[in-house]
Amino acid sequence: MGPGGGGGGHNPFDIFESFFGGGGFGGGSSSRGRRQKQGEDVAHPLKVSLEDLYNGTSKKLSLSRNILCAKCKGKGSKSGAFGKCRGCQGTGMKVSIRQIGLGMMQQMQHVCPECRGSGELISEKDKCPHCRGNKVTQEKRVLEVHVERGMQHGQKIVFEGQADEAPDTITGDVVFVLQLKKHSKFERKMDDLFVEHSLSLTEALCGYQFALTHLDGRQLLIKSNPCEIVKPGQYKAINDEGMPHHHRPFMRGKLYIHFNVGVP
Repeated sequence: MGPGGGGGGHNPFDIFESFFGGGGFGGGSSSRGRRQKQGEDVAHPLKVSLEDLYNGTSKKLSLSRNILCAKCKGKGSKSGAFGKCRGCQGTGMKVSIRQIGLGMMQQMQHVCPECRGSGELISEKDKCPHCRGNKVTQEKRVLEVHVERGMQHGQKIVFEGQADEAPDTITGDVVFVLQLKKHSKFERKMDDLFVEHSLSLTEALCGYQFALTHLDGRQLLIKSNPCEIVKPGQYKAINDEGMPHHHRPFMRGKLYIHFNVGVP
């Protein structure tokens, strides 16, 4: 291949080996070195209030995860060596063949029960006493999650490389998914806020004035314009009193007040 074409390094048998553990139909071990696999991400729901998303907040959360054993450096043995599993010849998989019809054979793969898919066996005498040959130990740690102003329901906060560690594995991420709790007064729609307020018929016809406590504790004085008559179901929009825009917190949406008019 020419420049930019990958240098011709692709082996046409890679796809086949990915299905059969590098061992082909005979179940033998591949002569290549190990490849690092991508570890799984771990997702946690994080419940937040509308006040949290309006003002911003920080939450400290305690989590447990697996880390590579510090004593054996993830080898699982005192010597740092391990033997190849005889049950699967080091592939971590076993292949079984059964006849499913006249002249027809079916080949199936399953995880080797002797080494639990690792392809390795460590003698009892050589097992690391700290991790008991498991290669990993548990760690408890506290993550401080910063919820920024204007974030949305369902938005993700990612801690890269903080998921479970494992040998020959690129550590995945810890992901917190924001779950907005229902508010007793306000409803959010994108960057706008909506609130219900009831007026008497006299207030609707002759004018109204009331205080509204906002999500940051401020008291907003809401009053009618001169000669304003409010119809049932009418909305009043107040600029720059909605939710702050994420990454642009000094810009805000609108606050909509939905009026219910009491009819005698």
